[in-house]
Amino acid sequence: MQCEKALYLNKHHRELKSEVTAAQEAIFDQGTSVGELACQLFPGGVDCTPESYFDFQKAVIRTKEEIEKGTRIIYEAAFQFNGVLAALDILVKHDDGWRAYEVKSSTKVSETYELDATIQYYTIVNSGIDLKDISIIHINNQCVKNGPIDVHQLFTIASVKERVLELLPGIPNKAAFLKKVLQQPNAPLKDIGPHCSDPYQCDFAGHCWKHVPDYSIFNIARLKADKKFELHDKNIMHFKDIPEEFPLNDKQWMQVQSEIRNENFIDSPAIKKFVGDLNYPIYHLDFETFTSAVPIFDGSRPYQQLVFQYSLHIEHEDGRVEHKEYLAETNGEDPRVQFIERLIEDCGQVGDVMVYNIGFERGKLNDLIDFSPLHVRQIQGIIDRLKDLMIPFQQRWYYTPEMQGSYSIKKVLPALVPELSYKNLNIQEGGTASTAFTQMLQGNFEGDIEQVRKDLLAYCELDTLAMVRILAKLKDV
Repeated sequence: MQCEKALYLNKHHRELKSEVTAAQEAIFDQGTSVGELACQLFPGGVDCTPESYFDFQKAVIRTKEEIEKGTRIIYEAAFQFNGVLAALDILVKHDDGWRAYEVKSSTKVSETYELDATIQYYTIVNSGIDLKDISIIHINNQCVKNGPIDVHQLFTIASVKERVLELLPGIPNKAAFLKKVLQQPNAPLKDIGPHCSDPYQCDFAGHCWKHVPDYSIFNIARLKADKKFELHDKNIMHFKDIPEEFPLNDKQWMQVQSEIRNENFIDSPAIKKFVGDLNYPIYHLDFETFTSAVPIFDGSRPYQQLVFQYSLHIEHEDGRVEHKEYLAETNGEDPRVQFIERLIEDCGQVGDVMVYNIGFERGKLNDLIDFSPLHVRQIQGIIDRLKDLMIPFQQRWYYTPEMQGSYSIKKVLPALVPELSYKNLNIQEGGTASTAFTQMLQGNFEGDIEQVRKDLLAYCELDTLAMVRILAKLKDV
């Protein structure tokens, strides 16, 4: 439904698919575990999952047999009608008849899920099952864990039948059209567009976007997608080809001109004021967090970002720099308890606490106050000392072509301090760090745990060392 070209390639040219990343694998695994947990809402059912993902005919036959036998709860119930297959997460026969449940690991019902449910409904009803209702089971993000997981608190069941009946008339024609697409000798001639990432990043984006340069008009900061594709549709890819009358704001034109002329933009007075307002010692601080659809620790909610690691480079006025760090154990204890105690001790009581993107660290510190009210005074003291190193780059007081329109530390560091790099690290970004720690915590990490702990420490340490070196460049200005 997202793109008929992707459908065709998935059927006839699967070799063109982009490789699944570790982060995507983690999302898939999480979806699977959430689906299994949701089955506890309706315990004692029969699982019709086929041995092989592609062996769906057996699942269709098994489902039919179970229904005829009088089975009232079926997991992964499979149905097929007119060349459309649907595998439903949970099918339950209540007193008033059959009801269908599709499980999603998100926290709300989206239009995509409603469309998904419509295709399920179309296939199931036309297979002879009189569905009384169809619902989306999703995560209740207001659920706070207190003891063992209560699935009735964790999940929300939302009927979508009304919306499904509105969408239903469009399904037969769409299914017929897509089947014709699959029978064509060649892939449909469909250009790239906003559909490539809406509602999901397409598996074939690497193939369809290979004509787009690594740095192009698609990298213009904060330019809306429709404007980017307006340029693309006129065969404009490079900054030098953008018409002067094209509607870009001042910061966007700065990015374009910086690239074309290969020049830096530096506002020395603004940087001088920023540096002059700093108070020593400066505590360069960075947090790492993890999140889980199903809360692991008491007092936490689904998808709440919980801190598990920090790095701290303490810069004294005489130029001395010392390093402190904390990485939680994965022994089942809540990492926030020791995190708070160590952080308060390491951050002292005077001097600025420098972070990169103040909203993130401030938000996590406020969460820690909620978690441990006994430490409100000390944690609030740290919050009151926060300064944001991102501001000079976000405000474009310091901009170079190498930043490519971004003020992320991953772009700023190589632009200002090229000798420091994340490229030599085994863990190079926060998503990988979060996934690795979560897997270790849940006991399903496959690899060398001691090595990964070293990799986590090295990654987080570079984040705050980068801040020390970036601030030094600002001082030079």
